[in-house]
Amino acid sequence: MADRPGFLIRRMHQLHVALFAELAAEFGVTPVQYSLMSAIASRGAADQSTLAADVGLDKSTAAGTLARLEARGLIRRRRDAGDGRVMLCTLSRAGRALLPRIEPAAREAHRRTLARLSSRDADQLMALLRAALAEP
Repeated sequence: MADRPGFLIRRMHQLHVALFAELAAEFGVTPVQYSLMSAIASRGAADQSTLAADVGLDKSTAAGTLARLEARGLIRRRRDAGDGRVMLCTLSRAGRALLPRIEPAAREAHRRTLARLSSRDADQLMALLRAALAEP
C-alpha cells in the first residue's frame, strides 16, 4: 500500500480531517464547510457553482453543504436578480463572527498534518501537491 499514491493521499486526508474535527469540535463545522465559508469570505459573494469550483466539489455536494450552512444561519443564499437560476451566497453576521474564531484551529490542523516533516519538506510537499493538481 505504501507504493500507492491514492492510498497515501487518502490516509493523509483522514489524518487531517481527524485533526480538524478534534481541534475545531466546539464550532461544529466540517473542513468542507470551513472551506466554503472561507471561499465566500474571500470573494464577498459568489454563486454556488463558483464556490464548488473554488473548493473542488461537485455542484450538488456544494449545494447541499451550503444549504446546511444556511440552515445554521452561517450563510445567506438568495437568487441573483439578473438570473433567477443562480444562487448567490454571502456570509451572515453569525458566519462572519464565527470564521475568525475557527481560523486558529484550522491553522493548527494544517500545521499538525505536516508536523512530521521538516519545514523544507512540508513546503516541497505543498508545492508538489499544487503541481499534481494543476490544470493541464
